[in-house]
Amino acid sequence: MTKTARTICPWQLRKHTLELGRRTLVMGVVNVTPDSFSDGGLFIDPEDAVAHGLQLLDEGADLLDLGAESTRPGSRAGGAAGTAAAPAVSADEEQARLLPVLEGILKARPEAVVSVDTYKAATTRAALAAGAEIINDVSGFCWDSGLAPVCAEFGCGVVLMHTRGRPEEWRAQAQLEPDELLAEVRAGLAASLSTAAAEGVAAEAIVLDPGYGFGKRFDENYALLARQAELLALGRPLLAGLSRKSFLGRTLAPLHGGEDAPVEARETASVAALVAAILEGASIVRVHKVRAAVEAARIADALLAAQ
Repeated sequence: MTKTARTICPWQLRKHTLELGRRTLVMGVVNVTPDSFSDGGLFIDPEDAVAHGLQLLDEGADLLDLGAESTRPGSRAGGAAGTAAAPAVSADEEQARLLPVLEGILKARPEAVVSVDTYKAATTRAALAAGAEIINDVSGFCWDSGLAPVCAEFGCGVVLMHTRGRPEEWRAQAQLEPDELLAEVRAGLAASLSTAAAEGVAAEAIVLDPGYGFGKRFDENYALLARQAELLALGRPLLAGLSRKSFLGRTLAPLHGGEDAPVEARETASVAALVAAILEGASIVRVHKVRAAVEAARIADALLAAQ
């Protein structure tokens, strides 16, 4: 195994500075949605969502990522492709779901580092005003031109993800060869970095996410994971979100009577993919089950340290 070029560097947030690269940080997911592919509806009640977030922190999560709009394949996140149509979840509805949970978690744990998964400038402003430290934008500053200026104004941390098209387009996209895929992901992330710089978002505030499952066909995700470390050449740390993704379920199909493994049967595969991502340079992993991820990350980190 070749040595992964994960470097130690600060991630500058609004009030915190997180050290990346010495050990993998675990980001726990809290979905405040009725329709997420993984756990939609389980935590739609604010009290349940707050309790779940606190449990993830108790299990060892370094930070939380709160989301209030599903970006599953086929959804209208970002609005209909090629039109000016509004997204399925308005900013007002997104905030109504999100803010009580954000406020409840920070009231109980003022020291918690909370990210908000949104691509909307209006929701970003409201979430940052309520105490969020990070904005996790699945569109990489592509779906709302007002988002980057708000992030620059508040000086928050930013996760910029690569997304190939809109969710309603993903199932019809052509398969790419590995070299083509890597070139497209790298070019897209480079464009997001250029937008960030032009709008005054500090480079030290940015982490990049290859966007597994976001416009990548099933086997394309493995090609991307196998060469993920090449994206470190862009100069920023990497976050990997592989937990419970559908391509893992497809790989497990022979063990489930030929059908894709259901979401609840993808946990072991999620941990395996998480370890691969760390060995390929990820400094942060985004997961639904925290305790197993924390333990797996310790082993992967020990392996990297021994190289």
